[in-house]
Amino acid sequence: MQFKPLFIKAGAAAACLLAAMQVLPAPASAAASPVNVPGTVIIIGGALKYDNDAVWRRIVDAAGGPGARFAVFATAAASPERSAAQIVAALNTQGARAEAIPVAPRLTGVDLQANLNDPTLLAKVAAAQGVFFSGGAQELIVDTLQPGGEPTEMLKAIWSVLKRGGVVAGTSAGAAIMSTTMFRDAQDALQVMKGNLRRGKELDRGLGFVGPNLFVDQHFLKRGRIGRMLPLMQAEGYKLGLGVEENSAALLRGDELEVLGAKGVLLVDLSQASRDPKLSSFNIRNAQLSFLDRGDRHNFTSGLTTPSAQKLAGNAIDPAATGFKPFFSNQPFFLDILGDTTILNAMNHLLDSPHAELLGVAFNGSSKNGDSQPDLGFEFRLYKGEGSRGWFSGAMGGEDYTVLRLRLDVQPVLIRRPFYSPINTSSNSSTHAAIGLSLNSVR
Repeated sequence: MQFKPLFIKAGAAAACLLAAMQVLPAPASAAASPVNVPGTVIIIGGALKYDNDAVWRRIVDAAGGPGARFAVFATAAASPERSAAQIVAALNTQGARAEAIPVAPRLTGVDLQANLNDPTLLAKVAAAQGVFFSGGAQELIVDTLQPGGEPTEMLKAIWSVLKRGGVVAGTSAGAAIMSTTMFRDAQDALQVMKGNLRRGKELDRGLGFVGPNLFVDQHFLKRGRIGRMLPLMQAEGYKLGLGVEENSAALLRGDELEVLGAKGVLLVDLSQASRDPKLSSFNIRNAQLSFLDRGDRHNFTSGLTTPSAQKLAGNAIDPAATGFKPFFSNQPFFLDILGDTTILNAMNHLLDSPHAELLGVAFNGSSKNGDSQPDLGFEFRLYKGEGSRGWFSGAMGGEDYTVLRLRLDVQPVLIRRPFYSPINTSSNSSTHAAIGLSLNSVR
């Protein structure tokens, strides 16, 4: 089914027409790797603003609305008292009855082991309708609640909330723990691509609230974490990945995903991806990337995506449709594909352009000391394929896209230095030509 670009005003007739167009064909992976959580899991990408009512209200509503009891764990926080107090206040502002649970290694004057097994605290957590994990250092959460991979009684109480249909929510570090494997401490995405992916160092066990088939990461677009997600998913055998952006949230209930907040999430599908075993460095072919914006929904079992009402009332984009009129005409090259939101900007640009592909590189030009592979970089090739389409809307105050099923290949490249040199008074045309050749060698 193909769509032509649409510019339709809101109205009953338009709503009926667009409602019939919102269902898209399922990818091949949909039935093979379903995500199905027993309650509601809310994954927040970090930097959640306390005035983001769209997220805070939905957290409380998902737990039953005003009066819902929440157990707040600031286990990861540098200042647990302050973090817990802020979260409790934000939840209570939306009508919840939230209480901080004093289980955090950095709490002073508290017997951590005693609190982990305190019957009164365990009963409070088990009776709650929701649990909220703060940001901070995610290793503190797993080391406290699941030391050596064994669940404590407190973790069992948290799981009981989810299993009876309650809410488990977490921001930043509290989001990192949601999958069965998590990044423990891997701030440099490029170094992960270069092979620094050691258990107990860069990665560790998570708490697994979203089940075994979905990998979760946070601060995703802001920090260019597509570079670290892909190697981990490939190494650990994940077919589905969910990267949640800052001040945004992914609400998972059953096999349904709903996007909340200020921005959105990147859905990564490796079900049809492959790698070249002849290359010693990380590489991948035919990864599928989709960006789901606030208000969008996705079903993991069927693979169907339903854009928000604002997107459906805006412009449908199908590059394969007859009469497709792209907005962009240029074909940029992205010199820092792991930069702030760069991967999304590239996806938006490619979808709404006449070009079949866009290229970018991941490389650290200042990396020399302490890097055993300073000249190693990676070429990112984004390209269109079957099912590549999306929507655009300006109704939410920006230039907002939903982008479905672009493809991505990543291959290692050598970027030799110096790859540029200053122009001075003695420069001549041959120098300029040499500079051009050096830059072109990146591609």
